[in-house]
Amino acid sequence: MMLFHVRMDVRLPHDLAPEARAEIVAREKAYSQELQRTGKWAHLWRIVGKHSNYSIFDVESNDELHTILSGLPLFPYMDIHVTPLATHPSYVAAADHER
Repeated sequence: MMLFHVRMDVRLPHDLAPEARAEIVAREKAYSQELQRTGKWAHLWRIVGKHSNYSIFDVESNDELHTILSGLPLFPYMDIHVTPLATHPSYVAAADHER
């Protein structure tokens, strides 16, 4: 598995109709919660004071992450920054991951 740190900043148009906004946000929630249940979206944190989040994804490949992110209903309204992660050699539990 590959781990990725992802920052997502959502920028919904101010003139988006309330009904359309509610519908796309509901689809986003359902999609993200399903990915969380499968373990692909391993962690999700809100960035205080912003319509943004920090997330950790645990996926098989860059391509899988791209497919997941581009499938987000809010994808057209997001600025996304992806950082690949690797185990740090000083991480105490690293020995457990190598067994």
